[in-house]
Amino acid sequence: MPGSLIIALALAYLLLLFAVASYGDSKARRSERASKGRPLVYALSLAIYCTSWTYFGGVGLATTHGLEFLGIYIGPILMFTLGMPLLRRIVTLAKSERLTSIADFVAARYGKNPGVAAVVALISLIGYIPYIALQLKAVSSSVAAMVDTTGFGIAASGGLIDLPLVVSLFLACFAIVFGTRHTDATEHQDGLILAISMESVVKLVAMASVGFYVIFFMFDGPGDLWQRASQSVPVMQALSYETPVARWILLIVLSAFAIVMLPRQFHVTVVENRTMGELRTAGILFPLYLIAINLFVLPVAIGGVLTFNGQGDADLYVLTLPFALDQPLLTLIAFIGGFSAATAMVIVASVALSIMVSNDIVIPVVLRRNLIGGVEQQDDLSRMLLRIRRLAIFFVILLGYAYYRATTANAGLASMGLLAFAAVAQVAPALLGGLFWRNANARGAMAGMICGLVVWAYLLFLPSIGVADNAYVAETILGFLFPGTTLFTGEAADPLVNATLIAMMVNVGAYVIGSLTRNPTSLERLQAGTFIRSKPRLERAFRGRRTKVTVKDLKTTIAKYLGEERMQRSFHTYERQVGRWLEDNAPADAAIVHFSEQLLGSAIGSSSARLVLSLVLQRIDDTPTDTDWLLDQASEALQYNQDMLQTALGQMDQGIAVFDSDGNLTVWNRRFRQLLDLPEYVGQVGFPLADIVEILVERGDIAEEDRQSAISRIMTFDEAFPLVLAGGERIIEVRTNAMPEKGFVSTYTDITDRVAADRALKQVNETLEHRVAERTAELTRVNTALAEARAAAEEANIGKTRFFAAAGHDILQPLNAARLYSSSLVERLGDTENREMIHNIDSSLESVEAILGAVLDISRLDTGAMKPRVQTVLLKDLLKRIETDFAPIARAKDLSFKVLPSSLAIRTDPNLLRRVVQNLVSNAIKYTHSGKVLVGVRRKGDRAYIQVLDSGIGIPASKFRTVFKEFARLDEGARTAPGLGLGLSIVDRISRVLSHPVELQSTPGRGTSFKVRVPIDAAASRPVAETSARAQTSEEPLKGLRVLCIDNEPRILDGMRLLLSGWGCTVTLADSVAAVEAMVADGAPDFGAVIADYHLDDGTGIAAIATLRKALGREVPALLVTADRTPDVRAEAERDNILVQNKPVRPASMRAWLTQLSTVERAAAE
Repeated sequence: MPGSLIIALALAYLLLLFAVASYGDSKARRSERASKGRPLVYALSLAIYCTSWTYFGGVGLATTHGLEFLGIYIGPILMFTLGMPLLRRIVTLAKSERLTSIADFVAARYGKNPGVAAVVALISLIGYIPYIALQLKAVSSSVAAMVDTTGFGIAASGGLIDLPLVVSLFLACFAIVFGTRHTDATEHQDGLILAISMESVVKLVAMASVGFYVIFFMFDGPGDLWQRASQSVPVMQALSYETPVARWILLIVLSAFAIVMLPRQFHVTVVENRTMGELRTAGILFPLYLIAINLFVLPVAIGGVLTFNGQGDADLYVLTLPFALDQPLLTLIAFIGGFSAATAMVIVASVALSIMVSNDIVIPVVLRRNLIGGVEQQDDLSRMLLRIRRLAIFFVILLGYAYYRATTANAGLASMGLLAFAAVAQVAPALLGGLFWRNANARGAMAGMICGLVVWAYLLFLPSIGVADNAYVAETILGFLFPGTTLFTGEAADPLVNATLIAMMVNVGAYVIGSLTRNPTSLERLQAGTFIRSKPRLERAFRGRRTKVTVKDLKTTIAKYLGEERMQRSFHTYERQVGRWLEDNAPADAAIVHFSEQLLGSAIGSSSARLVLSLVLQRIDDTPTDTDWLLDQASEALQYNQDMLQTALGQMDQGIAVFDSDGNLTVWNRRFRQLLDLPEYVGQVGFPLADIVEILVERGDIAEEDRQSAISRIMTFDEAFPLVLAGGERIIEVRTNAMPEKGFVSTYTDITDRVAADRALKQVNETLEHRVAERTAELTRVNTALAEARAAAEEANIGKTRFFAAAGHDILQPLNAARLYSSSLVERLGDTENREMIHNIDSSLESVEAILGAVLDISRLDTGAMKPRVQTVLLKDLLKRIETDFAPIARAKDLSFKVLPSSLAIRTDPNLLRRVVQNLVSNAIKYTHSGKVLVGVRRKGDRAYIQVLDSGIGIPASKFRTVFKEFARLDEGARTAPGLGLGLSIVDRISRVLSHPVELQSTPGRGTSFKVRVPIDAAASRPVAETSARAQTSEEPLKGLRVLCIDNEPRILDGMRLLLSGWGCTVTLADSVAAVEAMVADGAPDFGAVIADYHLDDGTGIAAIATLRKALGREVPALLVTADRTPDVRAEAERDNILVQNKPVRPASMRAWLTQLSTVERAAAE
C-alpha cells in the first residue's frame, strides 16, 4: 500500500477532526442553550478512555492471557453504575468551586494548598509518561506496519530522527491547535468534545468492521471460528489462562480510579459536564460502549493466532489481519480506527496536563520569584499563559517519546498502560479521604502522595526503563507482612500487584499519620465542610471588612490572565446577580474578593488564583497577616451565606424564582425546576423569563398564542393565577410580588391534586349512575372475554391431546408390524442357531416400543391428559429385561455388568419405571471407561431402593442439579460420549410423576450411584415359576383356535397371520367394518376370538366387534390392539367387555390371553 496514501489519509482525518471541532465551537457560540444531542456527545466523549491500549493492546493481551483484558473495563462500568453517587458529588463540587483539573480539585479540598496541587500535577505528569509512550508506540507501529518510512529518510525506530519522533511532533502541533485557543479552562470546549465523540464512533466502527470480517468472512460464523480455535493449542492455552484473583482485583480497582483521576478523564467527565442529565445518560451509554467495543477483541485475537501462528506483533493483529488478507479498504479502516484511538487520547491528555503544569507548577514558581511585572504588562500575561501551556504540551509529549526510547520499544501496550494507572492511583487516598474524613489536611495529603509516588517509581517505573529489577524488595516486604500466604511470593507473585499494594499501603499510612500530626487550618476546615456533606453551620455569618484593595485593582489583575473583554463580561454578570453597580475606586469587600478568586481560578487554577490575590493584597495593604485573614474570612462568609440560603430554599414545598428588573433569573430553588419540569441548563444565572416560557411553549405546555399572556401574568404583582401545563395534567398556582430593590419574586405551588379532587367530586355527583352502568357493562365484557379465553384454552388442550394420540398412532404402527414379524420368526425358527439372534431383535424392538411409549406418555402426563397406571410389578422380571437389553452393550465396552436378582414385588407403573432404570443403566455404561456396572435392589422397611452403581468418571457435587436439566451436559461427559443431555431430565420427570424419588451420590474419578425409591407390595404373592418358551411351544394349546384379525394396515394383518398361524391358530383377516359386515352377511364362522385395531378407515374396531357379536348371537372374546392411549378409548372398550393392549403389541401377552381362552373352551367342551 503506498505510503503517501497512508500519510494523506492520516492528514485528511486530522483535518476532518479540525473541521468538526471548528463547527462545534461556532455552533456553541451561536446558541447559548445546549443542543438536544449534547448528552449523547458527552457520553461518547467519555470513550476517550478506550485508547490504543483498547484497540491494539487488548487484542495482544487476549492472545496470551485470555479474558484478562476485560479487567480494566469492569472498574469503569462499576463506577458509572454503582459509583454514580460519588461521580455526581465530584461533578457538583467541581462546578460550585469552578475547578479545572484533578490537581485543582484535590488542592481545593485541602485549603487550596499550592503544594498539594503541585504534587498531584507532578504525579499526573510522571504517571502519564508511559501512557503517552503507549500511544506513540501504537501509532508508530501501525504506520510502520503499512509504510516503509525509510524511503522518506525516517527510520522505523532508533536513529536521530525516527518515526515515533515525527509522530510525537505531529501530535504535539495538532494538540496545540486543538486545545490552547483560550485561557479559561472552565469554558466548555464544545468543538473538542464533538471531535472526540466522533473519534469514539470511528474507533468503534473500525473495531466492529474488523471483527465482523474475521467472524463471517475469514470463518463461517462464530461456530466455525470456535471449532477452529478449539483445535489450536495456542488459542486454547490463552483461553484457559487463569488470571490470579489478586490481579483481577487490582485491575478493577485501578481502572475505577483511572476513570475519574486520569487528567483527560477528569477533564471530559467533570470539566466538560454541563448538567446532571448528561451524567445520567452517560451512566447508561458509556458502559454499553465499553461492552460493544470489546465484543470483537477475542474473535480478532483468535483469528490473528490462527492466521499468523503466533508470529509477529500480536498488538497489531487488528491491522495486520486485513493487511495480510489483501483487504485494502478494511486495512485503511482499521488504521484510521487505531489512529483515532491514539490521537484523541494524546490531544486531550496533553491539553489537560498542560493546564495542570502551567497552573500548578509553572505559574506559582513565576509568581513567587516576582518574574511578572506590574500593571504595564497586563496585555502580555494571557498570551504568556497560552505560551506556557503550548510549551507544556510539547514537553509532555516529548517526555513520552523519551520514555518510549528508554524502554527500547519492547514493552507491551497493556503493561505500559497499567504502569500509568498505578501511578495515578496514588492520588486516590487524598481524593477519597478528603470526601469522607473531615480532619484530613494538606500535610497528610502531600506526605501520602509523595511517599506513594516514590515507592511506585522505585518498584515499577525504574524497572520499566531497565535501571533495576526491584521486584524482590516487594516480595520480601509482603512476605514478612503476610507470612501465612504465598500469594505475594514465589512463582505466583505478580510484580504489579506487589508494588501497587505496597505503594498504596505506604500512601495511606503517610496520609493518616501526616494528617494526625497537626490540626486543620481554618480554610481547610471550611473546605472540608464544603466537600463533606454535613448540616449547615449555625454560628453567625461574618460579614468581613474592607481593605485598601479597590475593585479596579482586582479587575486589572484578572484582566492580565483572562483578557479585558472576558473580565468585563464576568463582572457585569456578577453585578446583575448582586443587584448593584461596582465603582472602580470603591474598596473591595469579602464578597468581591471571593468572586475574583473563583473567576481567576477558572484560568490558572484555584491554588494559583489564591496566590495571585495574596500577592496583590500584600503589595497594596502591606499586611500579609491581614491578607490571609481576609481571604479566609471572605471564603467562609460567602460559603456560610450560600449554605444558609440554599438550605432555606431547599426546604420549601413551593418553587421560588427571583428575577431582576430585566426578567432574568438570579435566584431559584430546586422545586422551581421540578414543578415546571425545566432542563438543568435553565439553572444558570441570567436565564431570561421569556426563554423559560419559550421552553414551555415548545413542549406544548402553553399554547403559542398564549406566550405573551403567560409572561405578562407572571410579571403581574399580587395576583395569583393557575398555570395549566401538559394539557391539564399539571396545574401550578403562580403568585408574584415585587422585590425591594427592583426585580420580582414568584412562587409556584402545585395545586393539581386539589383541582383534581374538586373535579372528581363534581363528576361523581353528576355521573354516578352512568359510571355504575359502565362498570356493569365492563364486568360483563370481562366475564365474556374470560369465558372465551377458557374455551380457547380447553380447545387447545383437546387439540394437543389429539395431536399426541395421532402422532403416537403413526409412530407405533410400523413398529407394531416389526414386532409381529420378529415374534413370528422366533416361533418358526424353533431350536435353530438363529433363534437367539432373532430373539434379541425381538427384545430390542420391545425396548424401543417401551421408550417410544414412555415418551408419548410423558408428553401426556405434562398436559395432565393421563395418569400413570400403577400395578403390582415383579422386580425380577424388570431386572431380567434390563440385563437382556444392556449385557451386550457392556460386553462390547469390556465392562463387568452384573444385575442382582430380587424376589420383591412393588407398586408402580412398569413401563415408566423401566424407562427410568434403562436411562440410568445406559448412562452408567456410557460414562464408564473401565471397571464395572452393578444393578441391584436393597430393602429398607416398606421401601425398596433400585440402585445403579458404576466406576465411571463421576459428577462434581456442584453439578448435581445441573445434570437433571434438559440438554445439560458436563464438559467431561461431553468429551467421553456423545448424547443430547436428555436422559436424566426424563428420569427426573418420570420419578416425580411416579413419586419415586431419585437420590444421587458421586465422587469425581471414582464413580456414581443412583437410587430410585419404590414402595413394596407386601400383599403380593410369590410369582409362579415360568414355563419355558420351548414347553409352551411344544404343548400347542392354541391349535385349531379360530381367530378373526381386523386392521386397516396390510403389513400388520400379514404379521398377525404369520404369528398366529405359527401358534396353530386358524386366522381370518378383515381390513374394515364393511369387510366384517360382508363376512356376516355371507354367514360368519364361529370365531373363538377377535383381535381388532381401534382406528379403521370406515369406523372403529369396537363397532366391528359389536357387528360380529350381534351376528353370532354371543359375546365373542375380543382384544382391542391400538396405539391410541387416551382414557376415552379404554373406557369405551371396558363398557363392551373388550380387553385392551397398546401397540406395539406384546406377543407373549397376546398368546397368554389366547391360551386362556383355548383352555376355557376345551374345559367347557370336556
